[in-house]
Amino acid sequence: MMQKPGWKTSEFWLTTIPVVLGAVAASGILDDTATPWDNKLVGLAISVLAALGYGAMRTVAKTKSSKAEQ
Repeated sequence: MMQKPGWKTSEFWLTTIPVVLGAVAASGILDDTATPWDNKLVGLAISVLAALGYGAMRTVAKTKSSKAEQ
């Protein structure tokens, strides 16, 4: 079975959305009605968790794929 490149997977695109939203929140573009750090911290947390989740999903997918080939 041929492995798809990472950017062609649904995991990548479903992870890209929270990363972009997190980056927007962290950048300060949004109105800071609360303390300015709230949006930045939430945005950073969303981006980091989404990136870690994507890495974990790709690792599991590639591990399953390589075991199936053996």
